[in-house]
Amino acid sequence: MTSHALASRGASDVRHWALYSMTTIVVTAVVGSLLALAFSGPRDATAIRLSAIVAIVVQLTAFAVTQAIAQRNLIAGWGAGSLLRFTTLVVYALLAVKVLALPPVAALVSLATFFFLSTLIEPLFLRR
Repeated sequence: MTSHALASRGASDVRHWALYSMTTIVVTAVVGSLLALAFSGPRDATAIRLSAIVAIVVQLTAFAVTQAIAQRNLIAGWGAGSLLRFTTLVVYALLAVKVLALPPVAALVSLATFFFLSTLIEPLFLRR
């Protein structure tokens, strides 16, 4: 592959990552607002906000990993991203409930929802 083709593919990857980032942030903000209407406990809003931040950071990292690996093996890329999300959910479940004393239902439902929705839109931005 020529250096021009590699540079072009790199620029395309960055553009797809940026578009995915903006879309993920917007979807997370909208869904987070809707979840805040459903969960009205004293610390539920805090749990939803923290879950949104964690989800965005993990999703953008997982997308970059998936994007890099998918160039060689698409299924391996999705598997790596899924493993990162699942591991984050397990660790977050322990930290949010035990260490941060956040409401477990609001924290975990919101994180799982953010992960699910942003994972659904991910294939739209993975170009080969």
